[in-house]
Amino acid sequence: MSDTLGEPAALRTSGSTTGDTDALDRASGSTSPAAAADPTANSTKAPVPGPDRAQRMQAATRRVAIASAQLLLISAALVVIGWVFGRLWVVLLPVVLGLLFSTVLWPATRFLRNHGWPPALAAAVVLLVFLGALGGIVAVIAPQVVSQVEDLADGFAAGLQQVQQWIAGPPLNLGDEQIGSAVDSVINSVQSNAQNIAGYAVTTATTIGSLLINLVLALILTFFFLKDGPKWTPWLAAQTGPRAAPHVAALSGKAWKTLSEFIRQQAFVGFIDAFFIGIGLLVLGVPLVLPLAVLTFFGAFIPIIGAFVAGAFAVLIALVSVGFTKALIVLVIVLVVQQLEGNVLQPLIQGRGLNLHAAVVILAVTAGSSLAGIIGAFLAVPVAALIAVAYRYGRDQLDGLSPEVSADGTRQELTGDATGAHLVRAHVPDEPAPEARDAEQEADPGRPRVAQPGLSGPVARTLGNARRRLRLHRQ
Repeated sequence: MSDTLGEPAALRTSGSTTGDTDALDRASGSTSPAAAADPTANSTKAPVPGPDRAQRMQAATRRVAIASAQLLLISAALVVIGWVFGRLWVVLLPVVLGLLFSTVLWPATRFLRNHGWPPALAAAVVLLVFLGALGGIVAVIAPQVVSQVEDLADGFAAGLQQVQQWIAGPPLNLGDEQIGSAVDSVINSVQSNAQNIAGYAVTTATTIGSLLINLVLALILTFFFLKDGPKWTPWLAAQTGPRAAPHVAALSGKAWKTLSEFIRQQAFVGFIDAFFIGIGLLVLGVPLVLPLAVLTFFGAFIPIIGAFVAGAFAVLIALVSVGFTKALIVLVIVLVVQQLEGNVLQPLIQGRGLNLHAAVVILAVTAGSSLAGIIGAFLAVPVAALIAVAYRYGRDQLDGLSPEVSADGTRQELTGDATGAHLVRAHVPDEPAPEARDAEQEADPGRPRVAQPGLSGPVARTLGNARRRLRLHRQ
């Protein structure tokens, strides 16, 4: 009886002892054997913090804060520069157009200068020939337009009658009264918005006048660029000093080469457009083939808008001269050629020649047109190419590849005399051989020791120079 009654008491004593032990364990921070047997009772899946987590978090936060501050400062500087360029755009636009004209006319000017012509005379002759060529094109095109304008006017009236008959017939079946009411509504809409239309006309006239003024200024600047072109780079280099002069000269040369490449490629793309569209118009018997081809060629220099206007003129003239069916064929030809040119030919040619990806070209044109309209779309690709040139130059400079050194081992250096500053070609010394480095080290023990390659003598010198020259053209 006592044993039976004592067992629960023992169990109760044991249970209370265990509970007291767990309480003492929690109070003292130790682990009881029961808790040790079940490790998941008071554990979590989170990793154990490292001893240096706080210090590393503080260092990472500091680096992020510094990078954010630098990014904000760079963004603010870009905004200020963009604002300044926007305020000075009236002055910058003729300069940019003059540079683009100069890239076209400089080869002929250089040829005359190399054959003993004075700089001013060579520049004036080349510029006058260029303007004469443009005038000759207009003189050839104008008689064709004048001789056929009456026929085109009659064809335009007949085309309107055909359109009216087509609208009156199936499937539209619109009567003369409905057509008349539609015309009256259009007239009333025009009259009600006459003030806005007049404002748009004034704005357009002002824009055309400003464009003509900028064109005249650009031609004047083109003359000075052609006459004094070789002096601009030494003048820029002289403003920066001897250390920066080789880099200024190298970047100027690369930028000039990039602009020249852009103009040549754009002319080639315009020629392809004009050739194939002109062939299509000639086969279909559309009049004014030569004027339309020339308009297509020059329209290629104004992305998006130029191609649209040239194609619209071609379709309109085909409609009033050879009928609706052939006009539809002309529309298909124009769309196919322009799609191939805009989405395939132009991005590939500009991407390879300017070393820009096709997607970058498309995005640059889109951004330029949204920011500055037609002029922005025209200048977007060369600006993007110049930015890419500056980026690659800085990247190679950071990598120690000496991009200012040409493939022949020379670079331009600034010198001066009584006549002014001059840029001269100077040979860059070859990398010294290991024996020479050892001699320099013995003569000057304080000089930092340079790690020597496995090869020695002329072989190491030759390989070092070849490696440097090959890396100059890294893309």
